[in-house]
Amino acid sequence: MAPRRPGVAAAIVDACHRLAGAGFVAATDGNVSARLPGGNILTTRTGINKGMVTAKDLIEVSPDGTRVRGASQPSTELPLHLFIYRERTDVAAVVHAHPPYATAFATARLPLDDNLFPEVIIGLGRIPLAPYATPSTSEVADSIAPFVHSSDAILLSNHGAVTYGANPLEAFFKMQKMEHSALIACIARLLGGGKQLTSDEVGRLRAAWALAQSRGGVKRLPKVHRAAIDR
Repeated sequence: MAPRRPGVAAAIVDACHRLAGAGFVAATDGNVSARLPGGNILTTRTGINKGMVTAKDLIEVSPDGTRVRGASQPSTELPLHLFIYRERTDVAAVVHAHPPYATAFATARLPLDDNLFPEVIIGLGRIPLAPYATPSTSEVADSIAPFVHSSDAILLSNHGAVTYGANPLEAFFKMQKMEHSALIACIARLLGGGKQLTSDEVGRLRAAWALAQSRGGVKRLPKVHRAAIDR
């Protein structure tokens, strides 16, 4: 059964507080949204620190962005969220943030697409880099269009990152995993450069994962991620 509005609101608030606690946002940066039963979207309002968000700071909008409930204005990045929901019917939550290491890669205009870390290869696949787009405009949605169906985590050039999933906590965890991957990649570069897994090693990783799936030891990997790690 899909969670009711209070449950969705509580999950968004939790994700916001996690983002702030992890240092993935500063001041009033970042935004979180989730799909409500019936199709409307619940999103954080503009101009609030994510560590201070409460359920009263959430705005309900229709799928086209029309405000339905709430006195404040929704996040200025709402068009990005709405685009993802339109394109990915399997997605029920979106997180946009500025985690420092991942955003450093985004500002250097470097994707996180090397096969360095098994948990990232399996959990996220390749993390692409979207072209630069002016924040808070429809350009941002346009910039991720080539990647939205093949990735659940995207770097936004000179801007930050966006992740999405089945609920706000899952979307936050993908942001956390991406930041961890960026930190590892950054340190590896300081040590002379990370050594990528070979195609054979990636193949054996996938085989081990498939075996664990068959034994019921892990959650099934979404199709989008299986495609993302084919290289």
